Amino acid sequence: MDTTEYRLEGDGIELRSLPKVSLHDHLDGGLRPQSLIELAEEIDLDVPATDEAGLAEWFSTQSNSGSLVEYLKTFELTTAVMQTREGLTRVARESVQDLAADGVIYGELRWAPEQHLTRGLSLDEAVEAVQEGIEQGIDDARHQGRGIRIGQLVTAMRHADRGLEIAELAVRHRDRGVVGFDIAGAEAGFLPSRHRTAFDYLAGQFLPVTVHAGEADGLDSIRSALVDGRALRLGHGVRLAEDLVIERQDDENTYVSLGQLAQWVRDREIALETSPSSNLQTGAIAAWGDELVDHPFDLLYQLGFRVTVNTDNRLQSGTSLTRELALLSDAFGYDLDDLEAFQLNAAAAAFLPLDDREELAELIEDGFDEA
Repeated sequence: MDTTEYRLEGDGIELRSLPKVSLHDHLDGGLRPQSLIELAEEIDLDVPATDEAGLAEWFSTQSNSGSLVEYLKTFELTTAVMQTREGLTRVARESVQDLAADGVIYGELRWAPEQHLTRGLSLDEAVEAVQEGIEQGIDDARHQGRGIRIGQLVTAMRHADRGLEIAELAVRHRDRGVVGFDIAGAEAGFLPSRHRTAFDYLAGQFLPVTVHAGEADGLDSIRSALVDGRALRLGHGVRLAEDLVIERQDDENTYVSLGQLAQWVRDREIALETSPSSNLQTGAIAAWGDELVDHPFDLLYQLGFRVTVNTDNRLQSGTSLTRELALLSDAFGYDLDDLEAFQLNAAAAAFLPLDDREELAELIEDGFDEA
């Protein structure tokens, strides 16, 4: 877990203490290196390094390839130790503990149950194991004086053919921890339309959907997420900036025109689940540059899109939500009001009932007022 102290330049405010909302956080991308080593030993699995620092470095090196396909290969190791009830429960519990320690008061953990069945678990047993760990982590946080609420986002792998089965799984557990549905995996070549049947079913069941789109593929993927997937949020969505045209700039202003797709996303306040460090690692922003200051995040924010800040995979990116906020603040000169806006955006987009979202927004406002 990232324990570095980050302070907002000028104000001196310690960012970890601020209340936060995390919408895009992969369970199999948030393991503690030491826990991974111990879990691997239990199942006689070889790991690239047997010390915590060495394994963390291996993940960092593997994840900085500039390719989503290469980045995703690191998950072969993390999912390998998450094939038993004990492994899933431990990882979920520690993930919640780490989020709470980072100031997160509401989070959604996404993961693909179909990838965790090699040691005999059923889909339902896998979801139950994760929920058990989540509840343990919430209890742990409460005993430490931290309040946190966590929901599961059940994910189907977009290259596989189990979309409807996983959608039905999500609905079965909607009153036992599951708050929504997602598809993930290699994006290019696997449009959300492949899972139209699953999305039709979910729409009929009124279960909210977020879709990975606009990370490793462009506008067609985003369009399919919205039209075929009825997505209420876009996982990453940064390549929506391809539908923006900078008409001209002067010393004070940038004049931008929006294509129909971008206009739709902005006007309907469809949240973008951006993950700055991950977007650099996977090459999602390669069209604009290879440094954080090149990220279209700020342009989207200034244009009024509902941008949110997320970690994606805390292990692979060696990051935390606090660190992501600090990086953005350094890159774009954001102040406390900006950071609060990002959290309120996330609260408004959370897969929670309206009353709960309003309560969450109040907690954020109170926490930032006290900062």
